Amino acid sequence: MARAFAKIAFTPGVQAVQTRMGSRHAYRSVDMGESEAVALTSFETEFIRSRDSFYQGTVGENGWPYVQHRGGPIGFLKVLDARTIGYADFSGNRQYISVGNLEGDARVSLFLMDYPGQRRLKIWGHARLIDKDSEPALIARLASPDYPARIERGVLITVDAFDWNCPKFITPRFTERELNALVDDGLGQPAPRRQRGGAGPHG
Repeated sequence: MARAFAKIAFTPGVQAVQTRMGSRHAYRSVDMGESEAVALTSFETEFIRSRDSFYQGTVGENGWPYVQHRGGPIGFLKVLDARTIGYADFSGNRQYISVGNLEGDARVSLFLMDYPGQRRLKIWGHARLIDKDSEPALIARLASPDYPARIERGVLITVDAFDWNCPKFITPRFTERELNALVDDGLGQPAPRRQRGGAGPHG
């Protein structure tokens, strides 16, 4: 587990529960000392670029969290450098809950799932909304040229921390594309994928 992630996630209240439940000793060394320099490696980059969806959490002015599913073509979530990711925000139901939340509080949390491989990557960061008229070059970098959905804005996220969860309790699920690939290859089951991260208590 990354120290930068633990510094954010292990609040005094969380630490108190860990102590009560007997897991504080296992995690204590993780959140002590200075945080490491946060940088996405080629492993995280490959994983991020192969996603066709993720879950995004924001916080409203009333303190309520809001989780939204974001989807698009494979690779619509872009890795721009070792600490910056972003995506084109496509026109949807026009409720603008996440957009409104981010205008008031830039903090964001992402869950990226690989159900067949039973992997999940958690990312915490600060988001900046990009106007397509004032920053067209950035919007172009976030666009997926062959995807027809209309882009309303871009979302640029500076990564403050990330962590890989253990695979426990992730039920394998397969998209139509993944199932077709398995049938075409005659495998009958997905090829094993290398796991990343510890096998400690799921968080």
